[in-house]
Amino acid sequence: MADAPETGLKALAIARIWRGRTSRAVADEYERYNYEAGIRPLIEKAAAVQTFRHDGETETEFMTISFWESLEMMKAFAGDNPTDIHHLPRDKDYLVELPKAVEILELRSRSGII
Repeated sequence: MADAPETGLKALAIARIWRGRTSRAVADEYERYNYEAGIRPLIEKAAAVQTFRHDGETETEFMTISFWESLEMMKAFAGDNPTDIHHLPRDKDYLVELPKAVEILELRSRSGII
């Protein structure tokens, strides 16, 4: 995909999607921790980052989508196998289960800001 010159947006080619679940009781605390320990460093490297939260009855799901200009740029941040999970030091204290992998998707089209 080409740059969008009218907005100056970088060409985004790859999305890396991480999901994790906590109990509702620790969701707010985990959200703060995750932002400081995981999202903030990601923002410095990825072309764009979005975070999502869904509060269920007993559990809260978090999802982070980072956008990258190329697989090579993602690998520079995530390692040779970008589907590998790099758990934060306290993830085991918060998450219901530790995710085993992230999802990598190729961006095929876009409209709007991202």
